Amino acid sequence: MKRGPLLTVILTIELLVAVVLVYNYTFLLERLSLGGGNTEAVSDGGSAVQQQAEAEQAVGTSAPADAQPTATLATVADSDANTASQPRGQLIPELSPAVLSLFDPLPSEVTPPNYQLSEDLVRLGKALFYDPRLSVDQRQSCHTCHVLDRYGVDGLPVSIGHDGEPVKRNSPTVYNAALHIAQFWDGRAATVEDQAKAPILSSGEMGMLDPQQVETTLRSLPGYRPLFTAAFPGQEEPIIFENAAVAIAAFERRLLTPARFDRFLAGDYTQLTEQEQRGLATFAELGCPTCHVGVTVGGLLYKKLGEVEPYPIEDMGRYLVTGVESDRYVF
Repeated sequence: MKRGPLLTVILTIELLVAVVLVYNYTFLLERLSLGGGNTEAVSDGGSAVQQQAEAEQAVGTSAPADAQPTATLATVADSDANTASQPRGQLIPELSPAVLSLFDPLPSEVTPPNYQLSEDLVRLGKALFYDPRLSVDQRQSCHTCHVLDRYGVDGLPVSIGHDGEPVKRNSPTVYNAALHIAQFWDGRAATVEDQAKAPILSSGEMGMLDPQQVETTLRSLPGYRPLFTAAFPGQEEPIIFENAAVAIAAFERRLLTPARFDRFLAGDYTQLTEQEQRGLATFAELGCPTCHVGVTVGGLLYKKLGEVEPYPIEDMGRYLVTGVESDRYVF
């Protein structure tokens, strides 16, 4: 399908705007690079393989033989290093209260009312998140597609399932996901607890046949018994599929990435340079918060691909969930 002249102009303008904003608005990338973020839930910044080995040690296994180390959190660039020499001071006039109200700082914890996020629950969730034995071939874990030292994704155009075949979509980041209005690109899961169940039972992803197969597998691993008992005290049989999903979600609820931007939004205006503040003002002036707004600067709205001109895409998005015509190509 050929691009129409209007779409070409729009894409050209968006490219120019992106160049300007990346130069002036790099502080927001710290959230993605874990600059100043909460790394407690992802160990001390060791490699993915080191973290996996740590989690699996508790349940009596080791990392897969073909696993390769990936970049550590310590190697991810922090834009503080690039802005340390730039002047920081008061809030610039262009950033009015109305502009600042478009965003919110990340919270220290993301839990619904009456939710008990215990350390035992997070510890169990971390072990499960890294454990490839939750897949039918015992080679695919949550971390396979949501690599914590690769921004919570696998970096592929579309993710690869346990059978080596590509799935239909790429992996959304697991960082700050608990703050989104829904999970998956089409919003088919309301919470991270609901989301945690689906890939394990998906024939194209981790491939387990049913919850009973997951439970049988976990009960066959002696190391998990004390972890489940500590995380779910008082339950006669805590090793059930529902509890496994709750534990994985608890770990994900800790995957938050606060940065200088959040401290700035909380009132410490010295956290951003004047140049960065002007970048934020430009970001707002150009209308970027139409989509990129709120505590996550995105992930709070459903949007349609192809608003200006028809977009060549086969995936019908949220329409596949709701069957509502207006949800066609909405993500």
